[in-house]
Amino acid sequence: MNGNHQTLALLLFSAFIAVTLAITTWVSRNRHGTAEEFYAGGRLFSPMENGFAIAGDYMSAASFLGISGLIALFGYDGMLYSVGFLVAWLVVLLLVAELVRNCGRFTLADVIAARMAQRPVRIAAGASSVTVSVLYLVAQMVGAGSLVALLLGGTSGAARSWTVIGVGALMVIYVSLGGMRATTWIQIVKAVLLMVGAVVLTVLVLVRFHGDFNALLNSAAERSGHGRRFLSPGLRYGGTWTARIDFISLGLALVLGTAGLPHILSRFYTVPTARAARRSVVWSIGLIGSFYLMTIALGFGAAALVGSAEARASNSAGNTAVPLLALELGGGEGSTGGTILFAVVAAVAFATILAVVAGITLASSASVAHDLYASFRRPGSKQYSEVAVARVAAAGIGVAAIGLGLVAQDLNVAFLVGLAFAVAASANLPVLLYSLFWRNFTTCGAVWSVYGGLIPAVLLVLLSPVVSGSPNSLFSGADFQLFPLENPGLVSIPLGFLAGWVGTVTSTEPPDAAKHAETEVRALTGAGAV
Repeated sequence: MNGNHQTLALLLFSAFIAVTLAITTWVSRNRHGTAEEFYAGGRLFSPMENGFAIAGDYMSAASFLGISGLIALFGYDGMLYSVGFLVAWLVVLLLVAELVRNCGRFTLADVIAARMAQRPVRIAAGASSVTVSVLYLVAQMVGAGSLVALLLGGTSGAARSWTVIGVGALMVIYVSLGGMRATTWIQIVKAVLLMVGAVVLTVLVLVRFHGDFNALLNSAAERSGHGRRFLSPGLRYGGTWTARIDFISLGLALVLGTAGLPHILSRFYTVPTARAARRSVVWSIGLIGSFYLMTIALGFGAAALVGSAEARASNSAGNTAVPLLALELGGGEGSTGGTILFAVVAAVAFATILAVVAGITLASSASVAHDLYASFRRPGSKQYSEVAVARVAAAGIGVAAIGLGLVAQDLNVAFLVGLAFAVAASANLPVLLYSLFWRNFTTCGAVWSVYGGLIPAVLLVLLSPVVSGSPNSLFSGADFQLFPLENPGLVSIPLGFLAGWVGTVTSTEPPDAAKHAETEVRALTGAGAV
């Protein structure tokens, strides 16, 4: 990338940072310091505003750059990611959105603890939420470092490190000063920018092929180097049975993990009623569905106009396929149009990373303050307000994410995101569904369910080829691999459900029928919801 690209992209990115900091300052001047305002933005957002914010939280840089890149490299197999993310959102709409809004207040633990013993359930759910959030945060930080390396025209380790530190510092400012209200407005701005950028690029791709999608696919297959195999299953995941099973495991984690992501669940509390929560999910489905359909056009467009080999030469994972497509659509290397489009795509990707890390940091700091701090607080000790603890927690999580992001700079981002989804699907989703739908579920079952999914998910990854036993492993010189799959979801998700069932049926604690009836009425009608 030449100096014009870098300068323009940095100017656009600086403008976005200035706007978001102005929003944060404006919001922080009007805050009252209450927990409801910090965690839920005062529940004042409309369904449309919240729908855009949810879409902003969900459409990460991994989706914008990663999925389109995978389609550009692997055709049909990459397209399955777009379908998986879209189907995952339908699970959220059908199973949890309205019920979570009715039963909870600020966090996932609020829903589970509604009819359970508070302390053990909050500690387990809080620990799981923080683990998922930190994994997701590290993935976003590593992605930010990679993107700035591309923007600055090199792979400077110092530039990547300073980017990680800068992104971490900004997210702490957003969350500490503005809370949920500032984070939501930043998500709305980012969602609008991302949708406009994706629509412009998609229209330009379709115009280039005169609106003929078949011509686009045929051209993509021709330039991919794989011929018609590019449009059929098996190019990436059809080599061995292990690869096929690994893909099923990853797909299961992506589809089921979304409903257990803490920063997505916390979005349902920012609207005043369950009906508004449902309507905001409908808004978000329209935006998210449109976006993932456009990633298919962008991925095949990159294969057709840039070429799979060129995309792989720029970045082996295909993460730069969309910026290269923008450069080509604008007129090619050295053209003014290409420079502008490239800079816009790079700036939108930066904005996406910043907005997503702010949302995740807020959700994890809420878990620390609302669940863990309240559970570990000793009677008679000095009391601090939850909001003050949440602000300190946001700073602490920011420092931890910066440190881990610096250490993990060479790790694959897609692996980190897949692991975060696998842990969410294994530890959070089983306990959430059992709490909402199983009459005989007990506190013991809830704790077993969380740890029964969380611990196997983390252990299986440590024993997988991602960490050791292959040339691409984190520790390529060591070999303690015992588990053949890279994603643990296929094993750890059933274990989470099984542990919850075993913990419940072997528990001596009788289920609380009265609290279950109260929770059921509240979940289905919204009566008594906060």
